[in-house]
Amino acid sequence: MREQVLQNQEDLHEHKHYHGEECGCRHEHHDHGHHHEEECGCGHEHHHGLDIAHETGQFPEGAVKQVYILENLGCANCAAKMEKKISSLPGVEAAVITFATKKLTVGSVTERALLPELQKICASIEPDVKVVPQDAKMQEPAVKKVRKSFFAEHRQDVLGIGSGAVLFAAGIVAEHAGSLSTMAGAVLFITAYAVLGFEIVWKALKNLKNGRVFDENFLMSVATLAAFVIGDFAEAVGVMLFYRVGEFFEDVAVERSRSQIMDAVDLRPEVVYAVKEGETVEIPAAEAKCGDTIVIRPGDRVPLDGIVLEGESRIDTSPVTGEPVPVRACPGSEVISGCVNEQGVLKVKVEKELGESMVTRILDSVENAAASKPRIDKFITRFARIYTPAVVAAAIVTAVVPSLMTGDWNHWIYTAITFLVISCPCALVLSVPLAFFSGIGAGSKKGILFKGGLAIEALKGVRAVAMDKTGTITKGDFAVQKIVSVNRLTEKQLLTIAADCEISSTHPIGQSIIKEAKEQNLSLKEPKEIREISGKGICAEFPEGTVLCGNVSLMEMNGVDYGAYAGKESGTAVLVAADGRLEGYLIIDDAVKEDSCAAVREMKKEGLFTAMLTGDAPGAARAVAEETEIDEVHAQLLPENKLEALKSIRKSHGAVMYVGDGINDAPVLAGADVGAAMGSGADAAIEAADVVFMTSQVQAIPDSIRIAKSTGRAAVQNVVFALAVKMLVMLLGFAGFANMWMAVFADTGVAMLCVLNSIRVLYKR
Repeated sequence: MREQVLQNQEDLHEHKHYHGEECGCRHEHHDHGHHHEEECGCGHEHHHGLDIAHETGQFPEGAVKQVYILENLGCANCAAKMEKKISSLPGVEAAVITFATKKLTVGSVTERALLPELQKICASIEPDVKVVPQDAKMQEPAVKKVRKSFFAEHRQDVLGIGSGAVLFAAGIVAEHAGSLSTMAGAVLFITAYAVLGFEIVWKALKNLKNGRVFDENFLMSVATLAAFVIGDFAEAVGVMLFYRVGEFFEDVAVERSRSQIMDAVDLRPEVVYAVKEGETVEIPAAEAKCGDTIVIRPGDRVPLDGIVLEGESRIDTSPVTGEPVPVRACPGSEVISGCVNEQGVLKVKVEKELGESMVTRILDSVENAAASKPRIDKFITRFARIYTPAVVAAAIVTAVVPSLMTGDWNHWIYTAITFLVISCPCALVLSVPLAFFSGIGAGSKKGILFKGGLAIEALKGVRAVAMDKTGTITKGDFAVQKIVSVNRLTEKQLLTIAADCEISSTHPIGQSIIKEAKEQNLSLKEPKEIREISGKGICAEFPEGTVLCGNVSLMEMNGVDYGAYAGKESGTAVLVAADGRLEGYLIIDDAVKEDSCAAVREMKKEGLFTAMLTGDAPGAARAVAEETEIDEVHAQLLPENKLEALKSIRKSHGAVMYVGDGINDAPVLAGADVGAAMGSGADAAIEAADVVFMTSQVQAIPDSIRIAKSTGRAAVQNVVFALAVKMLVMLLGFAGFANMWMAVFADTGVAMLCVLNSIRVLYKR
């Protein structure tokens, strides 16, 4: 069933109302994310397709999907510019760049090769970026990751910044040593600037040639060179040094956050231990084929999906499903890649190659989810296009107008320079996608698959949770809960006779009776004759006599006195009569999941209203609701009635999350503000859902809501913090209290803090 969950990620929300279709709720206050702004800001006639791609991760009908990896992509703002330019190419319906995974997905209706044009666009914006088709990247031979030291990994940056810092310090010493050292100080400052700023200035010139005026390299170059012009050599070099240090640590923080998130969700193995001609050899995981035999040692992660051939062990499935209880593995057991072998050595027959295994499907699901951008992300991207020109314009006005009025050109030009440094929107553009990607990663660690940023964004606003009963709150498996003897037969004899009657039954209730009898190791025998009476039960002939096994109606039809049956228990009663006399009855019911009660209590602590929407009888529904302390029960509902009940809950309490697992739940899942499906449920329910709980546990509901709220808070905190600091420094600069050092902190320092705040979501309990 887990395969169904992940297979359906391929058609991420294709059926959903995010495409602008009727959502089914018809509620004016809840658009479920299926809005499309009038303009996307790209200035291209295909902007509608771009909105669809951003919201759902899908592309317009007829567009061929092409996926590329953007190696060396380091700037979120640059990624947004690349996305805009690529989307405006002729024949391109839409393009989505996921900064967190460095993945470019293009929907194209053209037959021509796009790679040269894509490379040209990306290199013109960020010169070091290399566009590599994903297929080519996957075909590269697997190389074991060797963890380098921090210095070895960043040698060039560390040496450049270090030597520049030494020259800067020497210049400061020379400047304060006396008049004879003034020239030496100037030479040292210029040399330090060349070491620290050459790459920045060179990039600025190349970008200027390509018409990119509002580029951070250009803005920083103008700001520092202007400081040289007004004679403030130390300030110019110091600010460039601070900028390089801040940019360096920002890049390190971004890379570390990316790798931490990907390590949490990318469980793909690099190598496997395969049995070849009787010997165990190490081969790349991508070379393992279906039918191969692989060895999994204690402590190893299961590399590929397969069937156990030899050995016994306990398997920790929590990395894939979030389920903390290990499961037994023995010959014939299915094992899922990504889980951990805890005890014995296992020999496993490979059933699925790496590209089709669970670990790859989980990774694809997470990456597809990351490509679906929340509304706040799209807003910030568009805001950034206005923000930088507006701040640059403010800098020009600040440099000219007050200077003409006061004659103090140096002061106001210096203030304008601080504005230029602050005008880079990187912290804003970077902070939101990383926060949501951390949320998606945090969910996957708990077996919760969000189908995109929109799902998380909607989930954090949920005020009520409505749940199906069977398979959601309960286990979905009928079981014998109680056996009551009212005459001469013992409970075991009563169970044996009932199982004998049901021995050929395919009904879930009959199957549950047979299962209970087998678990008690009872010997069963077939009756001489069986007559099934529709809607009532079974009449069976045995050598010892006639047995009736069914409901009250069957007893009434055959004149059996069933007064000893109280009829007050919840669940389905199966009455057993032998030769016209009631011998006892069995209560069959669907057991409540172990975590249901605790999970409902957690939802209430979060201030959520809880409800049950079920097609079951009122008595059974009320019994489960009382046991789990659910606030409201709607029983005996048809699928269309469930949708009406959901509308009623929404009207009274606000945005509603619906959780179900059956085919009949698909309409109400699509009509809810957030639809969630149990991973063990029907394909239709999984496809219609915004969130999938692979554990099929009720505990996943409060967990998912907490993750969504943490993600939303982190994104808003990042945006508010970045804007507040930038605005504060601008106001202080205009008042004469801020300097360029503060401006650099408002740029690179704030970006780094936003990255660190985003990654907190991944590790928050």
